[in-house]
Amino acid sequence: MLKDLLCNGHSTVALVGHNHIKATQHNGEEEPQKPEKYSGINVRVAFARTTAENKNDRNRKVTDYFPIRRSCRKSKTALKFEEQKNIDELILSGSEPGMMVQDTEGKGRGVFATQSFRKGQYVVEYHGNLLGVTEAKEREAAYAQDPTTGCYMYYFQYLSKTYCVDATAESGRLGRLINHSKTGNCQTKLHAINGTPHLILVASKDINKGEELLYDYGDRSKASIAAHPWLKH
Repeated sequence: MLKDLLCNGHSTVALVGHNHIKATQHNGEEEPQKPEKYSGINVRVAFARTTAENKNDRNRKVTDYFPIRRSCRKSKTALKFEEQKNIDELILSGSEPGMMVQDTEGKGRGVFATQSFRKGQYVVEYHGNLLGVTEAKEREAAYAQDPTTGCYMYYFQYLSKTYCVDATAESGRLGRLINHSKTGNCQTKLHAINGTPHLILVASKDINKGEELLYDYGDRSKASIAAHPWLKH
C-alpha cells in the first residue's frame, strides 16, 4: 500500500512493508537510506549467539584442530622387562659376548673387554654348580686336600638361605676367570630365573674396550690372604 503524505516541494514518504522507510524528494534525488533497525529481542538473540560461539571456541582443545601424536618411546617398565629378558637369554644360552681371555703378569689368566660396557650393564654369569651349604662345605674340604686344585667357590644368601656356586671345574666359561681387585670395575649381583638364583657380574662403572675385568672377591680371612697375597689389593 502506497500513500502520498506531503506534496508541494516537500519530501514524499513511502511506506514499504512494515519496517522499512524510504524517503524520496520531489526533484527526483534519492535521500541516503537509513540503516535498518532491529528490535531489542533480535539484538539480544544475536548477542547471545555470538557469545556462545566465542565460548565454544575458547573451550576447544588443541586436539580438535591437530591429530594426537603418540610417543614412540618405551616406558621404564618396558625397558626393564626387555633388559631382564635379554639377561635370561644370555644366561640360559651360555653366551658370553664382549670379552676374551689373555695372560696377565703375576696373576695368570685374566678376562679383558672386547667392547665397552656402561655402568650397571650385565657382563657375564659366574657359572658353576649351584649347591646347598652342606654339600659346598664337603667339596671345599676335599679341594683343600689337593694343593694343585684351585678353589672357585662363591657363597651367597638368597631368600634367607645360603647357597654356593662352585666353579672350580674347568668349563670354558669366562666368569670364573675374572681376577680380583678391591677397586674393580665389576660387582656381583643375584639374578633369578624361574625361582633359581644365578650369580652374575655387572659393570660397577663404565668399562672401556681393552680394560681387564675385575671384581672384589670379598675374602679378607688371614688364611686366604696368606695363601693368596694378591687378595690384599
